[in-house]
Amino acid sequence: MSTDLPSIAHWIGGRRHPAPTVRTGDVFDPAIGSVAARVALASDEDVDAAVASAAEAAAAWGETSLAARNAVLFSVRERLATRVDELAAIITSEHGKVLSDSAGEIKRGLEVVEYACGLAALLQGAHTENASTAVDVHSVHQPLGVVGVISPFNFPVMVPLWFVPMAIACGNAVVLKPSEKDPSAAVFLAQLFSEAGLPDGVFNVVHGDKSAVQRLLAHPDVAAISFVGSTPVARSVYEIGTSHGKRVQALGGAKNHMVVLPDADLDNAADAAVSAGFGSAGERCMAVSVIVAVGPVGDELVSKITDRVAQIHVGDGRHTDSEMGPLITAEHRDKVAGYLDAGVAAGAELVVDGREHAVEGEGFWLGPSLLDHVSTDMSAYTEEIFGPVLSVVRVDTFEEALALVNANPYGNGTAIFTADGGAARQYQRRVQVGMVGVNVPIPVPVSSYSFGGWKDSLFGDTHAYGPHGVHFFTRTKVVTTRWLDPGQRGVNLGFPQNT
Repeated sequence: MSTDLPSIAHWIGGRRHPAPTVRTGDVFDPAIGSVAARVALASDEDVDAAVASAAEAAAAWGETSLAARNAVLFSVRERLATRVDELAAIITSEHGKVLSDSAGEIKRGLEVVEYACGLAALLQGAHTENASTAVDVHSVHQPLGVVGVISPFNFPVMVPLWFVPMAIACGNAVVLKPSEKDPSAAVFLAQLFSEAGLPDGVFNVVHGDKSAVQRLLAHPDVAAISFVGSTPVARSVYEIGTSHGKRVQALGGAKNHMVVLPDADLDNAADAAVSAGFGSAGERCMAVSVIVAVGPVGDELVSKITDRVAQIHVGDGRHTDSEMGPLITAEHRDKVAGYLDAGVAAGAELVVDGREHAVEGEGFWLGPSLLDHVSTDMSAYTEEIFGPVLSVVRVDTFEEALALVNANPYGNGTAIFTADGGAARQYQRRVQVGMVGVNVPIPVPVSSYSFGGWKDSLFGDTHAYGPHGVHFFTRTKVVTTRWLDPGQRGVNLGFPQNT
């Protein structure tokens, strides 16, 4: 192994910050299967340095006019829009997803930047004149100070952009802890914000593992934490963060069901299932994981999905003809493949075995896989696989399908495919899931709405970006004002009355 590998440093105080720590992590090129770089893993001192930089910058940034903040965000938007291809190449080299998918996540993140550019309207308070005699009342939104963002490997740009632009627009300073598996995109973003005119220290990046997360959660100068990751870790982040008095939004895992009714266009449903199940190698929290085939549609639907899977070109994400890339690590690839064997052992039918899919190279490959006749007690159903595996569960009626989805502990996303508007309306009203698609397989909300699930897919009561983003990253202050005429002065010890 080469000793001359690139080193990925923290970004603190507006510049790269080589860590004095001796701890580093390997960053792989998943399509090749070899180490491509090493990333510094933050010590407590590194995290403290980032928080101190943010705390110093937050005081001035919070007092910066909305017009000046807006100018920076508009510049970020323009710069990011012109460098999509450059950043997409960085994502693909470390994550493995195909270039078009990398570009797609950047553009979805860019939508949140554009939403944050409307901060002058988003941060408007309310005003009531003469609420009581000679009394006016108004409210203001004020920043929290320093906020921490902990983001996952699967969207190294989009997920940070769910939070960072909103936090900065609201007047906060940010410490971002990206995944150590694909950390370079976060540094790219921080440098781009700096080039756009963001003052030093307002946006910092520290790389690390659990140790860095624990320090952010306990640090007394961090006011809030935004997290996206698996449900067990999300629950832990929420419990630890709130125990330290922090505001926490922790978005957890998912088991997204796609219900296909007998009247659905099965070609459209099969296209959607394959696209939503195997895009980005299934490493999406909104990926479809379970197909619920209602009534007699199961056999035909499975056949159509099988035909489409055979045509998917799995390969290096940098190649323009590749439609699906590798998984993030060898360990994760092996874990996902294990669900196939477990499903067969429990009685499922392995219709398509992704381990047999033709792929060139020594990367972390697993082709798209399809399990049929899956039951709700199998690990392929009960656990979040986070890989290119679709499980087909068969039920007889709409009510059974709805009950199945509602009984699942996760509640992130779901979809229903049908030509019946009445059935779709019943489903969207009664299903206990936070994001619902009707003939839309991946119902990620646009930036003017907010992203988040229910049940074990969300800890805390605030979703990401949109109106919830403004709520999370600000505190509301209500000011009551009274200017008395000289003739109205006097002592009154009674309880204040509205008159």
